[in-house]
Amino acid sequence: MSLDTDIRIDRQNLKRRLAFWRVVAILAFLAILLMASSWLWEPALGPHIARIEVSGVIVDDRERDEVLKAVAENGRIKALLVRIDSPGGTVVGGEALYNALRRVAGQKPVVAVLDTIATSGGYMAAIAADHIVARKGTITGSIGVVFQTAEITTLLEKLGIETTAIKSAPLKAAPSPLEKLTPDVREATQALVNDMFELFIDMVVARRGLSQEEVRRLADGRVYTGRQALTERLIDALGGEAEALAWLSEARDVDPTLPIRDIEAHPERLFWRKTVDSLLGKRVFSERLTLDGLISLWHPERP
Repeated sequence: MSLDTDIRIDRQNLKRRLAFWRVVAILAFLAILLMASSWLWEPALGPHIARIEVSGVIVDDRERDEVLKAVAENGRIKALLVRIDSPGGTVVGGEALYNALRRVAGQKPVVAVLDTIATSGGYMAAIAADHIVARKGTITGSIGVVFQTAEITTLLEKLGIETTAIKSAPLKAAPSPLEKLTPDVREATQALVNDMFELFIDMVVARRGLSQEEVRRLADGRVYTGRQALTERLIDALGGEAEALAWLSEARDVDPTLPIRDIEAHPERLFWRKTVDSLLGKRVFSERLTLDGLISLWHPERP
């Protein structure tokens, strides 16, 4: 009898596992059908306004740039809304996004709608737009570049640890946490930061119609509220998406009643990512601030 009971239990467990994988297979098949149907229906879409979200830390992203290139070439898209909620990111990431948005703007109007925060690299992306709208309480600005490092040689000495680096030249792999910051290293690093800072300033001068002197006065790293940014001409208007659509209608003759279609920088990841997020929460995919190179990122110092 014991053997028969074990066999029945094993069969029940096997049925449960088979049932589970059948459900997984059905869900996967439905997901594929959903994505396929969206691709099949896309050519039938009429004129519309595209909307893309730029959120979190901005890095160089080839897939995002390819999506924006497709937006620029799509004749059915009459305008692009760029919603930005980002503290910035790498200088290269901001530069790449700026260039991608400028290519779109060469074909159709682009409006940036700033949400809670659009600083540093987030503001660099915003100035690529033809028109910038922000809330009164939006935090923006922080025009600047930073290179951060740490020096722990004193701590290592106290621990009795000695490090040695054999280098081809004094500036190789410098600054380093394992070496004292020499005047030559500081000078070379400052020159690096200054060069990228000049790039940022030139972008703002070119896009906002401000003089070099005006931009340098504003570009001391500080942030601005939406109201302050409007006064300093860093943005064009206060409001949200409704004001952006009104500008498109008045200035670019874009029908504000056109449907708005969200586009994703990584459309192939959209279905499963949203499904897992809804089931397990965003804690599973918390952002990792792993930034290499020069950064243009606003992060206030914590006490």
